[in-house]
Amino acid sequence: MKKIIISIGIMALLIFVGIQILGESSMILKSVKFSFNIWQNNIFPSLFPFFMLSELLSYYGFIELTSELCKGFMQKFFKMRGECAFILILSLISGFPSNAKYTKELYEKGLITEEEGSKILTFTHFSNPLFILGTISILFLNNKEVGLLILICHYLGNFIIGLFFRNYHKNEYPKQSVSIKKAILAMHNKRIHNKIGFGEMLTKALMNTINTLFLILGIVTVFLVITTILDHNLNLTHYSQSILNGFIEMTQGLKYISILEIPLKLKAILSVMIISFGGLSVHMQIFSILSDTKIKYLPFLTARVMHAFISSFLVFILFDFWTYLL
Repeated sequence: MKKIIISIGIMALLIFVGIQILGESSMILKSVKFSFNIWQNNIFPSLFPFFMLSELLSYYGFIELTSELCKGFMQKFFKMRGECAFILILSLISGFPSNAKYTKELYEKGLITEEEGSKILTFTHFSNPLFILGTISILFLNNKEVGLLILICHYLGNFIIGLFFRNYHKNEYPKQSVSIKKAILAMHNKRIHNKIGFGEMLTKALMNTINTLFLILGIVTVFLVITTILDHNLNLTHYSQSILNGFIEMTQGLKYISILEIPLKLKAILSVMIISFGGLSVHMQIFSILSDTKIKYLPFLTARVMHAFISSFLVFILFDFWTYLL
């Protein structure tokens, strides 16, 4: 009986959404166009080059190189094997949800375990630096200095999360000295023993990248339509609407927060909180990418809640000093 009620509820919800789409078609179309603009102007340009680059780097031994060079750092601070440095480094410069993509790649190659995959995801949730320093600081907040503070606190919060989770599924690895020669040889051997031609390699990299980017586009569009329907049917204040939209679809929420008549400090705190949590849209992107693996989602969710509070607290205590200093 319970399952029947759930089925009826799901069908009723879908019919309601269908009625909303038909009845408010112009509003829904604007939402869909907005999602395409986000994807075209922000997501695709910032992620496509790095997704392609990461695919090619993995074929030419970058994982082996960073594994050897960074194993001491990863073992000492995060109690993880050196291969995880590949995920950390590329996530830093490309932004989410690339951490899920890189984690899945290493997991499928057998270079990390599912426990290590679950752990590395907790502290590699970095927003693309160009998005923070460009879109948020200049377009939304019109303040480069505050944008830089948001970037620092967001990144610092991630490393604090990494220290919190360092004993989560900790593994003891034998202490070895870092050898540049060994790192270069490992990279060289990977390239030499790579049996895939460059043309096939480029085709695979392109297909994997495009498939992932279209998946992200679809999820962003769905969640923007959801926020549009909620905004239309719920009688919320502009403040509540901005917070709700931010925790459902990050970019739209950040845009609404920027036009609220509230102090810049509060805008910065709310912005970094939403970025660090990621929004349900980003969470669904992560979940979808990892859906066919055994990597757990719950540690990632727990870390995002912690990250939202830590980074926003850092902005709260540093904002006055930062703006005075600059």
